Amino acid sequence: MRLILILLAMLVPVTPGGAEVLFGTARIIDGDTLEIGSDRIRLYGIDAPESGQDCTDGAGRSYGCGVVATGILSGLIGAGPVSCAGSERDRYGRLIAVCRKAGIDLNGEMVRLGWARAYLRYSRDYAALETDAEARRRGLWAGDFQAPWDFRRQRWQVSASAAPRADCPIKGNISSNGRIYHTPYSRYYDRTAINLAKDERWFCSESEAIAAGWRAPRN
Repeated sequence: MRLILILLAMLVPVTPGGAEVLFGTARIIDGDTLEIGSDRIRLYGIDAPESGQDCTDGAGRSYGCGVVATGILSGLIGAGPVSCAGSERDRYGRLIAVCRKAGIDLNGEMVRLGWARAYLRYSRDYAALETDAEARRRGLWAGDFQAPWDFRRQRWQVSASAAPRADCPIKGNISSNGRIYHTPYSRYYDRTAINLAKDERWFCSESEAIAAGWRAPRN
C-alpha cells in the first residue's frame, strides 16, 4: 500500500502556491494550445499564429504559418510526456500554463524560435526572447506576418458582418467527429457549411458554443 501511495504522489506533482500541474502525453491543437487527457491547456504568455492563418516568407511566398507553428510545437514535444503548471483557467476552461519537456520551457522556446509572439498584453516574461528572434529573423520574422491578435480581430469583423445572426459568426457543425465549433480564424472555417435543418447552429462566442455542448476542433 505504501508503494502505491508513493507512485501516485509521483504522478500528481504538487507545487507551491496551489498551482495546478498536469503531466502526461500531449495532443497538439495549435502553436500555443495542447491537451493532456481531457484537459485543454493554453500556453501562458505567448500567442502563435492561428491554424487558419497564412503568412509570407522571406521570398514573398504565402504559406500556412499557423500549420507550421503547430508542427514546430509538435516537434518540440515529441512522443514523451510533458509537464504543465498554471494557477488559473480562462473563460473556456483551459489551464493557462507554462509547459516543459525535459526541463525546456516550451512557451519560451516557441518565442525564441520565432514561431510565436510574446503576448505582452498579459506578460513580459518572453519579451527579450522575442526581441532576439526578430533581430535574428527566425521563424515568422524571416518574412511578413500579421500579429495573431490582429488576425483574429480582422477575421471576426469580416465574418461577423456576413453571418446570418448579427455578430455571431461561429459555426456549430455536426459531423461524424461530433459537435464542433469553428471560429472565423479556424483552419476549416471557410469550408464549413451550416445546415439549420440538421440542428447545426451559429454562435456569438466560444463560451456560448461550449455551454451548448460543442467543442473546438483538434487541428
